[in-house]
Amino acid sequence: MPKDLKQMYKTIMDDHFTPQMEVSFVDKDKRQTLFYEKVSWVIEGVKKGLRYGENPGQEAALYKLVNGNLALGDAKTITPGKYLVSDIELLQSGKHPGKTNLTDADNALNILRYFTDTPCAVIVKHNNPCGAARAQSLEQAYQKAYMADRVAAFGGCIALNKTVDKATAQAIANQYAEVVVAPDFEDGVLDILGTRKNLRVIRINDIDKLQSFIGERVIDFKSLMDGGMVAQWSFVPQTLSEKDLIVASTEYKGQTYNINRKPLKQELEDMLFGWLVESGITSNSVIYVKDNATVGIGTGEQDRVGVAEIAVDKAYRKLADRYCFEQYEVSFADLKDADKRAQIENDVKKVKGGLIGSAMVSDAFFPFRDGIDVGLNQGVKAVVQPGGSLNDYQSIEACNENDATMVYTGQRSFKH
Repeated sequence: MPKDLKQMYKTIMDDHFTPQMEVSFVDKDKRQTLFYEKVSWVIEGVKKGLRYGENPGQEAALYKLVNGNLALGDAKTITPGKYLVSDIELLQSGKHPGKTNLTDADNALNILRYFTDTPCAVIVKHNNPCGAARAQSLEQAYQKAYMADRVAAFGGCIALNKTVDKATAQAIANQYAEVVVAPDFEDGVLDILGTRKNLRVIRINDIDKLQSFIGERVIDFKSLMDGGMVAQWSFVPQTLSEKDLIVASTEYKGQTYNINRKPLKQELEDMLFGWLVESGITSNSVIYVKDNATVGIGTGEQDRVGVAEIAVDKAYRKLADRYCFEQYEVSFADLKDADKRAQIENDVKKVKGGLIGSAMVSDAFFPFRDGIDVGLNQGVKAVVQPGGSLNDYQSIEACNENDATMVYTGQRSFKH
């Protein structure tokens, strides 16, 4: 162990991964082989691969598909040459990328692909979005995504779907981020971002083709501790437009239960936006969305009631921090004045953490109404979930009691 513990994060690993890799799938006499090459960058005259893996001391390598194709039923690998994260252009490296930087960027683009028309920003931290928003301008989208969870955005990966202008660049440079990914950067923008020396600035020329990745399946691999492997088709959301959302209805013991109120236009927008953001969130998850921006994100929990409560708690805490930062330019955690703290907490309670009128998004059905009641008690007025529980009637009753609407997607969105 190094004497200076900080030194371990500055260490660059020499990896022992081979320059090429082949993966073959064999069925009787039929063989399908994928050919990969290891990716590296020339940084300050030195050829470097990934900095390290998930932690210092873990060797890692990035490979890009250069030949071959794989067809397993409806799942096909992305065509060689159709690159995004596996062939990035480093405009500013700072500390060159490690494994987590690239997987964060990949998941940010995984979400961003569904929002190519309107300016949109997705900030990912530890492979989960901490803020996502769309707006009329890129700067507005970034600010909404950033202020959704300013604390978690520290050291995150920022993915933007439009050319970065100076106003957006200045907003980014005012914070600390690890990575910025965008299709291009206006003149003068790199000088602004360059004030953050360790920021990885990545241009992905094909980011404007993100929409062509909608509906594309790849093969997901998970290595087990004994060397075994699980392979699966990647998840593809089937609900891509408001017309794909199904107003909730179910039968239970011979009785039909229907949602009384159909969704309003803004509710449909928020529910669809939230459902597509949900596709990039680790399950078990519940999120809240309002006005095309995330309000509270609960991820990776073991029970649906608990994750709904965690997302509420985060909404309250993040809004308190936002109010505090906007008024006093300090975080709520650092605000010492008891009267000011009490006033902010009171202001947050009045608007219930910004959840009044929000949409509640669940990646799987609610087994009982207790999970959905968590959101409804905070003023949620729209719910989107897969449906399919034997107790869907309970959720419908809960919504009707609160003049809330609910739609089904007919598809679970687990991500492990």
